[in-house]
Amino acid sequence: MKKLIIAALVVLALCSMTEQKQTTIFVIGDSTAANKDTTGGKQERGWAMALQDFFDEQYIRVDNHAVNGRSSLSFINEKRWDKVLSLIKPGDYVIIQFGHNDEKPKADRHTDPGSTFDYNLAKFVRETREKGGIPVLMNSVVRRNFTKVPAKNDDDEALRTQTFSDAPKLVEGDSLVDTHGLYAVAPRDVALRMNCFFVDANRITHNLEQSLGVEGSKKLHMWYLPGQEPSEPKGKQDNTHYNIYGAHEVARLLSEALCEEIPLLKKYHKQETSCQTDKKCKNKKSKRK
Repeated sequence: MKKLIIAALVVLALCSMTEQKQTTIFVIGDSTAANKDTTGGKQERGWAMALQDFFDEQYIRVDNHAVNGRSSLSFINEKRWDKVLSLIKPGDYVIIQFGHNDEKPKADRHTDPGSTFDYNLAKFVRETREKGGIPVLMNSVVRRNFTKVPAKNDDDEALRTQTFSDAPKLVEGDSLVDTHGLYAVAPRDVALRMNCFFVDANRITHNLEQSLGVEGSKKLHMWYLPGQEPSEPKGKQDNTHYNIYGAHEVARLLSEALCEEIPLLKKYHKQETSCQTDKKCKNKKSKRK
């Protein structure tokens, strides 16, 4: 019995040591980063679901709090930010990425760049620092928009119920066209004013989508012909949300950019991934310019 007690104490001590070594990277944001339902072979993934694959989990733990449909405003009002704040330890990182839903007209989500959007981002930065954490601002990833005038869409979440035949028929060109405007600029401005780390996710994903082109970029998203993907028998044309492959590609690029911005993280970074968090990911290499 005494030996069992000693063994248990040793295990607890080792666990405590491991916990002390671990730094957490929290992620707050919207559906492009959020955890998704993976039951029944569902393919949609947020990029932050794959972020752990690129960091040594013995030292870095990714805790993803991004949620579908949330803006900087609703994330605060729903007390989701309060929960994250309660978990932050000195030395932890908080990746802050909003914009997709702040653009939407609904009053419970809408903010304005240069005004309420900037205020909320600054709040995340300030309060993270007050807890001893390290804030990292990211702007929004791009939508796959190769049309000069994108289809009117007041809610990206509605894309999940839209089948291939329901989607608007758009004529696409060769150049990716921005849909975020000043919402992609505001995070950089706030980062400059507050001397905060910043990762230009908008530029990084723009370059990725553009390098793959009109057809190749579809492979990153929930974009399937009818009968092509068993979990989406009617097909889908969703140019906002990522599939398994897309989430891993974006997570790879953003993890690399994060380590360039914060060199301290490089020693814990994995250059390659075996897609541990998703057995169906084949980790194909995208062609980059």
